[in-house]
Amino acid sequence: MLDIADELHRWCEQGRDFAVATVVATSGSAPRQPGAALAVDGDGTAIGSVSGGCVEGAVYALCQEALETGESVLERFGYADDDAFAVGLTCGGVIDILITPVRSGRSPAEAAARETLAAALSEAAGGRAAALARIVDGPTELTGRALLVRPDGSYDGSFGGHPELDRTAAGEAGALLDAGRTEAVEIGSDGSRCGQPVVLLVESSVPPPRMIVFGAIDFAAALVRVGKFLGHHVTVCDARPVFATAARFPEADEIVVDWPHRYLESQELDGRTVLCVLTHDAKFDVPLLERALKLPVAYVGAMGSRRTHLDRLERLREAGVTEIELARLRSPIGLDLGARTPEETALSIAAEIVADRRGGTGVPLTGAHTPIHHGGAVPAGRIGSVA
Repeated sequence: MLDIADELHRWCEQGRDFAVATVVATSGSAPRQPGAALAVDGDGTAIGSVSGGCVEGAVYALCQEALETGESVLERFGYADDDAFAVGLTCGGVIDILITPVRSGRSPAEAAARETLAAALSEAAGGRAAALARIVDGPTELTGRALLVRPDGSYDGSFGGHPELDRTAAGEAGALLDAGRTEAVEIGSDGSRCGQPVVLLVESSVPPPRMIVFGAIDFAAALVRVGKFLGHHVTVCDARPVFATAARFPEADEIVVDWPHRYLESQELDGRTVLCVLTHDAKFDVPLLERALKLPVAYVGAMGSRRTHLDRLERLREAGVTEIELARLRSPIGLDLGARTPEETALSIAAEIVADRRGGTGVPLTGAHTPIHHGGAVPAGRIGSVA
């Protein structure tokens, strides 16, 4: 539900009652991943999506029902072979969806749950790192209860008189928050990994991943636009002030005039960061890549011809870069799309970044026998009981 935090935060501030349906587990070719949500308020207004259209009508009705009953429900949707018109996923996948009412003033428990969810939405809408852990499967009285977990390990909310469960869940959620991941985890209802199992959906809301583009050239301007489209916080860095200007890169979040390697050394980067080296000049490239390839970032790519690439590799070896480190370098940068223009080249680079992140092959899907969606999905079979 944190994927629609901005609007839901406004609903909370306006005092609206609503129900939110969240994808908690998937298997097969499911259209949306865990954490995707659809919400419906008391007036029937709907925002978000859980399936791209396949089961939205049925989920909408379940949200309206939850608003009336005040009870959370876990529902499974899959492809109906016997009845082509039955509610299901035509893509052949299976998704489990948790429907949770968020109402005010009905009972102390509901008020406390709303307060916790509202705090989580406020953190996410404000761009602050936080994790929302909700029980999606386990004892009926615990289903839908939530904790808000912050990066420092503190947490708000409670699973209702189960302090050990609260602490264990907060620890699990904190670990996933550190990694910026959303997924389901299973723990014991007493807080240990034995006894009656409890399945948590942990949704992590973290600041956008960074994309740093080195080299203020025309190709960089196109890459900035694509990077923003993919949800990155984009920085352009170049040592030449005449080229690194806001007028040339109006969509960049940040323009930095500095030597690329010096700027890189000043930054705290994480495992989601993407570094794109478009400087195409050895005096910039080599000291920058020498440092970049030692960092635990997601992607390091460098522009240049194959001849430039071979020359660059020799210079990096002379600088002491190991073969293991060199193997991380994506160069020449991008996938082979036959790109010519800056926009086409930016698309090629973005395609490689996505494939690298998701485990894609980069080959055409037509005629291929590989999965359309790679990794990241939680098998629906992990959710034991379904309402």
